[in-house]
Amino acid sequence: MTPDSEQPPPQRAIILVHLKRSRDETGTLASVHYSKPPIFLDDLIDDLDEVTHLFERNAPYTPLGGWFRPDHGGAEAMSFMWFQKDWVHADFAAEGSDLFLWHERVIAAAREFYDAEVVVPHTLYVNLMVAIAESGPAHTDNPVFRGRNRTNTPMMLLRTMLWSGLFERWAITQATSIWWMNDVEGGGLSYWPDGPERPAKRHATKMANTALVGDNHGMFHQVEPVGPFDAGTRFVGASAELAPAGDGSRDWVVMDRGKESYRAPFDQYRASVLWKAHIYPTEEERRRVEHDLLSIDEVVRVFNEDLSERGVDFRFDLDRLNDPETAGALAAVYPEAVPIGKGTSVFEVH
Repeated sequence: MTPDSEQPPPQRAIILVHLKRSRDETGTLASVHYSKPPIFLDDLIDDLDEVTHLFERNAPYTPLGGWFRPDHGGAEAMSFMWFQKDWVHADFAAEGSDLFLWHERVIAAAREFYDAEVVVPHTLYVNLMVAIAESGPAHTDNPVFRGRNRTNTPMMLLRTMLWSGLFERWAITQATSIWWMNDVEGGGLSYWPDGPERPAKRHATKMANTALVGDNHGMFHQVEPVGPFDAGTRFVGASAELAPAGDGSRDWVVMDRGKESYRAPFDQYRASVLWKAHIYPTEEERRRVEHDLLSIDEVVRVFNEDLSERGVDFRFDLDRLNDPETAGALAAVYPEAVPIGKGTSVFEVH
């Protein structure tokens, strides 16, 4: 079931991230990852007031940074009003986060999607967005490999590892759920379940209290522009914070360098909760592979063997692991696909 149109008996998982090899326009062998359509869930949360309180208790929220914007950390107003926070990550779990982390319908949908027995939820991530006149990036989510993740490996290298198709043996299958709190002006989701070379589908109306459960690591997706649009994209400093006004109103306020920069009722912010889980076909399989870890030396070896086979002169040097030129050279050999019909990204414009 999808926006346009529970638990099954445990069976062995079917891995739905496929690697399709094709020659691009330059003749280079390219890798394209894709997945089947996500499962649509509606009326997911019984008590939305409980979710509102969860958002309030975990305020404030700060502008998006990370690998998309590594050079935007100063006081200058260069961050758009896309706020975020982890509710569950590593050893941290926010009070009340079990409402989402262990939601039975989401876990059942993940089992159904992958036809798998073992679902291990591990992450909750919150986005709050307002007044962004362009789209978010069209992307697949960042990969995770046994032994290699964002804590010990540069993010751009992880993404190149995914698109190279050389590290499938160590890839940890991920299920993703995106849940939306409300309907706002704009803020729909474009997604490419038929692959990046086919037209996108959209979830753009009646989004409140719905979720899409599937494989965002193998499916391109993109947040559409978020209103209000009367003043275009609004900007704040990287240290800005979004939190309830605390004045008895239902407003949430963006405070930027000691001054109120923006104010609106909570239901005018695009609020979403991202859930992720590791997926294993069986507990036996999880235990079988858990010690098969990918070292950074092995990453270098695998890349350099493939570069040699391709006749590429460049070699991956571990001493230049964090060098942007190294990342760029690898990405040129193993480029990411670009989905057709994608919207202009706010990252491309600003």
